[in-house]
Amino acid sequence: MLKTVYVGMSADIIHPGHLKIIKKAASLGKVVVGVLSDEAIASYKRVPYLPLDTRLEIISALKDVDQVIIQKTLDYSDNLRLLRPDFVVHGDDWKEGLQAATRQNVLSILAEWDGKLIEVPYTDGISSTAIQAAIKSAGITADSRKSSLRRLLQVKPLLRFLDIHNALSALIIEHTTVERDDGFSAEFDGMWASSLTDSTAKGKPDIEAVDHSSRMNTLHEVLEVTTKPIIFDGDTGGKPEHFAFNLRTLERLGISAVIIEDKTGLKKNSLFGNDVLQQQESIEDFSHKISVGKAAQATDEFMVIARLESLILQKGVDDAIERANAYIAAGADGIMIHSRSSTPDEIFEFIDRYNKFSNRKPLVVVPSTFNSVTEAELIERGVNIVIYANHLLRSAFPAMQMTARSILKHERSLECDEALMSIDEILDLVPGTR
Repeated sequence: MLKTVYVGMSADIIHPGHLKIIKKAASLGKVVVGVLSDEAIASYKRVPYLPLDTRLEIISALKDVDQVIIQKTLDYSDNLRLLRPDFVVHGDDWKEGLQAATRQNVLSILAEWDGKLIEVPYTDGISSTAIQAAIKSAGITADSRKSSLRRLLQVKPLLRFLDIHNALSALIIEHTTVERDDGFSAEFDGMWASSLTDSTAKGKPDIEAVDHSSRMNTLHEVLEVTTKPIIFDGDTGGKPEHFAFNLRTLERLGISAVIIEDKTGLKKNSLFGNDVLQQQESIEDFSHKISVGKAAQATDEFMVIARLESLILQKGVDDAIERANAYIAAGADGIMIHSRSSTPDEIFEFIDRYNKFSNRKPLVVVPSTFNSVTEAELIERGVNIVIYANHLLRSAFPAMQMTARSILKHERSLECDEALMSIDEILDLVPGTR
């Protein structure tokens, strides 16, 4: 009787190492490949370049593959107990690191029916990391970048966005990754094109004093050197007719979403609260602005997200809920909520009530003031996007100021060397500088 061989793989970037594993599996019996779902891959590394349907089609076309199924998690348990394969074939590069625990679990389950794990030696000269770097260096189309936010929302429980104010800050977001204590890697999913940070970086107040053309110039610089999705801070959106025009510009550039706030009059930063004269736009007028913007967009991928100022202006959760319901009815693709409070209590109250909406849309939270809240708590509550709205700029200023003071104090730059990148690091930061 023909033996069953199970191979689990992401199948996002197929290279000779993968083909060698499948060929080895075919020499042992009937090959069943479990292609990891988008959610499974996103749970431990970047979202795959190719969607699941495409990856299933590619693997099904390989001559040595007899059957293709979906592996819904990084853990093999469900598929192994379903198939009870005689063999599992995998590369030998999972003995250490993130997948070491997965490997041990596979061995334990196979032991239940005397199955065997066959490990194929790692293929020298093949680097998935190098392949990914080459793909990134080729850039991304405007359409692909624009649609990436909706895809991320489908496969990840919570998306992290961080503020940009120039191309250098965007490169930090693009390339920064960390290995956490649990063995998983973490990175930012996208960029928040904040009006506060853009204005401050230009030395101007955050009152919509930086015109739209100037902000588009910042976006152009960022778009040239990065690939991740961008959410644009649209302030109040301006007049409905202006909002529709500016929205089309953002959509054409490949921006994924715009967030507009339901205030009217001279724009003041929300964290001033109601001790500075700020007025909230009527539900009817802001809903009209949303509907005008949605009617103007050319594609389904672009998102218009409504930002509620109710808690900022201390109007309470009831007002916020009423407005969220109305804005979604007007066509908003998501809701953003924030607060001046140092605790997340009223935010959590809003979320609990918002989650009961029959027409619930993605929810964005900006924990600038209630920053003790953890991402795990946000995930548990059902938040979809967290925006760290101004932290890169706020950290950059004191660092630069400290360097400037050190040079003035010591009349030379030696004392600040330890806080600086080396000349070699700055030359290597951007490809082509050397």
